[in-house]
Amino acid sequence: MKKITLMLIAGFSLSSVAQTIVPTTPQNKKIILEEFTGIHCVYCPSGHTIANSILSANPGNAFVINVHVGGYATPSAGEPDFRTSFGTSIAGQTGLTGYPSGTVNRTVFSGLGMATGATAMGRGNWTTAANQTKVLSSYVNVAATATIDVNTRLLTVHVETYYTAGSPIATNKLNVALLQNNTTGPQTGGNAGNEYNHQHRLVHLLTGQWGDDITTTTTGSFVDRTYTYTIPAAYNSIPAVMGDFEIVAFVAEGNQKIISGNGATPTYTGRLSNDVKVFSVNSISDQCTAISPKLAVQNFGLSTITSLPISYNVNGGTNQLYTWTGSLASLGRTTITLPAISYPVLTNNTLNISLATDDNTANNTGTVNFNKSPEGTNSLTLAIQPDDYGSEITWNIKDSAGTTITSGGPYTDGDTTLISLPITLPADNCYTFNIIDGYGDGLTDPTNGYATLTDSNSLVIFNTNGNYGTGTSQNFATGAFLGTNDDFEMNSISLYPNPTTGIVKISSKTDVDVTITDVTGKVVYTAKQINDENAINLSALQSGIYLARIIDGSKEKVQKLILN
Repeated sequence: MKKITLMLIAGFSLSSVAQTIVPTTPQNKKIILEEFTGIHCVYCPSGHTIANSILSANPGNAFVINVHVGGYATPSAGEPDFRTSFGTSIAGQTGLTGYPSGTVNRTVFSGLGMATGATAMGRGNWTTAANQTKVLSSYVNVAATATIDVNTRLLTVHVETYYTAGSPIATNKLNVALLQNNTTGPQTGGNAGNEYNHQHRLVHLLTGQWGDDITTTTTGSFVDRTYTYTIPAAYNSIPAVMGDFEIVAFVAEGNQKIISGNGATPTYTGRLSNDVKVFSVNSISDQCTAISPKLAVQNFGLSTITSLPISYNVNGGTNQLYTWTGSLASLGRTTITLPAISYPVLTNNTLNISLATDDNTANNTGTVNFNKSPEGTNSLTLAIQPDDYGSEITWNIKDSAGTTITSGGPYTDGDTTLISLPITLPADNCYTFNIIDGYGDGLTDPTNGYATLTDSNSLVIFNTNGNYGTGTSQNFATGAFLGTNDDFEMNSISLYPNPTTGIVKISSKTDVDVTITDVTGKVVYTAKQINDENAINLSALQSGIYLARIIDGSKEKVQKLILN
């Protein structure tokens, strides 16, 4: 995985030094801010803002490494894991007492640390420490370049160091960090939900936990090293995206004090002239109406693109064509929202997306599967068990046009009394239930904190244990909404009589499949390829309300069936 080519030259005249990128005149220290952060950290976005201001104020002379570590970085179920195998040890030597915290060049600054002798500081002290650092002379200069072959994913990093003065210790450590930018994910703070843009994430240390030894550290010493590393497709199942990487190289005295460093943005080789790829297709929640799909595309080619034809369908139906226009530079990404598409809502559905033909057709398609939403009655009960922060809880139900039909909250802090609310919705429709947390941490009390939405037949439409961050949603249909799609001739097909005492017939000349489920979704009856010549005997079932799915090829109708 890693290959090191090392050249050491010390004590020779400058003309014999083979340096190509590192300056040989004395420079001041460059700022290396290691920020210890997470995804459940309310004040971490504030830390990121401060770190970015330090970068903006010191272009080319300041670099940020975001280390996801600690309890606030621990993902909940279904959340991305931004942690690395390196973070715990790096954080462990800082003396940090909270998050976010940060070190500037792993140096102790008098009066600024979280504790006596600690290198870790609260975010309010980072700028002061950075300003103190950048005016100090450095005895070593660092420079780096990097290239990535997009086909083999081989990263090559070239680092040079030059000692303009001698190090006070005989052995220094050269560190090379690989960072990834522009990863969307959850963040409790920042009011972005799951779309927070995480930057400068440490994903790997090419030189290991504490770096490679530099043993020639006297005045005039020159070190030339090359590292190669094959970037995996993903880190902790999070895609490692071409175009989003940066390199930070730095020299430290042992595991702590960083003298100086530098950064590099890789150049990318092996690309074609015109190559646009489907980067991702947004997941689709349960649906009962038309959808407006979203996809991200990346310009993998060398040329800027200004238009992109996109075709898409659901369940192999009629293609819709949409042409995106804009300006997407090489290696750039953009998210495209496609116009709404209607389709026969099946139990299981597939969205298919295809880009126009280019120099590489292997990455031009994408799919995502989604299910039909729950189907209940118009009479519902919403139960909310608050935690101690009821003022953070609000909810609403919207119809398919986006109109708010009913809503509730906020509630009273400290009152954990169960809230039970009857809700009656108007005519059959496709609805969305939304529950929102104003603070962004959901219903966090493990002994309290849940919410359920149940219909009059005890069908659970929505349920959460409270782990929903800033909020979550659930689509659901009421009545016969899903059975009235005029896109196909299914309305005339039905089971009758309804209500029934047990024996029903089907009004269909063509052969259809019938599946009947109870209110829990359990299948209680199936029949294949039947028509109006067949009778269905349901007399063995208990009285109650059932859902009958009538399927004719790719067409489907859902009918509520009452058994007396």
